Amino acid sequence: MKIEAIDLFYIALPEIRRAADSSQDSLVVRIRADNGLIGWGECDGSPLGNLAAYVMPMSHQNIINLNEALLGETVDSPDDVVRLRAKAGRYGLDVQQIDHAVAGADVALWDLVGKYVGEPVYRLLGYENSYPKLPYSSVLFGETPEETRRIATRIRDDGYSAAKFGWSPMGEGTLEDDVALVAAARDGLGPGPQLMVDAGVIWGSDDAAAFERAERFAEFEVTWLEEPLLPDEVDAYRRLTDRRPSVAIAAGEGCDFYRAADDLMVNGGIDYIQIDVARIGGITVADRICRRAQELDVTYVNHNYKSHLTVAASIHVFAGIEKFRLFEYPDGESPLIRGLTAPTGIFVNSDGLVEAPDVPGLGVEVSVEAIRKFLRTVRIEIDGKVLHETPVI
Repeated sequence: MKIEAIDLFYIALPEIRRAADSSQDSLVVRIRADNGLIGWGECDGSPLGNLAAYVMPMSHQNIINLNEALLGETVDSPDDVVRLRAKAGRYGLDVQQIDHAVAGADVALWDLVGKYVGEPVYRLLGYENSYPKLPYSSVLFGETPEETRRIATRIRDDGYSAAKFGWSPMGEGTLEDDVALVAAARDGLGPGPQLMVDAGVIWGSDDAAAFERAERFAEFEVTWLEEPLLPDEVDAYRRLTDRRPSVAIAAGEGCDFYRAADDLMVNGGIDYIQIDVARIGGITVADRICRRAQELDVTYVNHNYKSHLTVAASIHVFAGIEKFRLFEYPDGESPLIRGLTAPTGIFVNSDGLVEAPDVPGLGVEVSVEAIRKFLRTVRIEIDGKVLHETPVI
């Protein structure tokens, strides 16, 4: 089959808050083949920045847009998806946001090929079986310990067996302020559920501050301390992990390409590598990192704070690996998290575990009604020539 069209939909909530919440907007990618099949994908990062990578005029040989790289190409098998992902990378070699942008197309191509050959994506990746994962509710800290405790209580009452709290106000006050937040989260969850803490890179390169928090947080049986340092501070991560903190160290959501993730695992010494398929360049690159993590005895975990479209893409990457058991499950208030796909909620089984859908492709379709409701109309024109106009849906 040939790629007949790449349709780009910029969707957003009516009001965008200045919060660490990437579920407020998105660029959704629809790829249509000449046989009538459709694949869907989603990009993380700035939707308009991603959109530009599909339509921008050529600057030179290493800055050619993604439409030109992909339109008209043949895609019949997993090998074709890998080939086209590599071609898109060559065309956009000097485009800084290329990995975020191409992620949407890569995911859509895996969805498309899965539907074409009649297999779920995890089987296209070479796995015979799919193993359930434990979903952890992924939320932001409340502004106070009291609000954090209320959020944690709600998560416990919703039946989750694990939860992660992240970002502000963690690290913005004193050590004792940080401890109070974690204590409140544990108090609200109770003694049973797993608790993870996401520091949101707040300590930069200060590994001493991160170590001090890890030691104090251990009292609350924290599974990991996530992203205490900036993604590029690999030497600081190594200093931190060499001190063998009492809480495991997780990082990787800020990795935009394979080598950055490999660097954190090999030279940063982290315990968990967290990869976002909508940032890293799609399922193709996430799969490569997952296999590398197995070689290095690092635990692979998905990162995701977008919609269930990215939830679906994420689960297929490591569905076939039994020992990788934790799954980030966005649990914010944005209607785009659960409302973008149809059906929704199909991933959680009767035991409260997340499973990859055992149907062709990703296992979900995008809700046309949701696209229409949150669609932002975009027209890009240069010297009277239209480079992009929001397609009809």
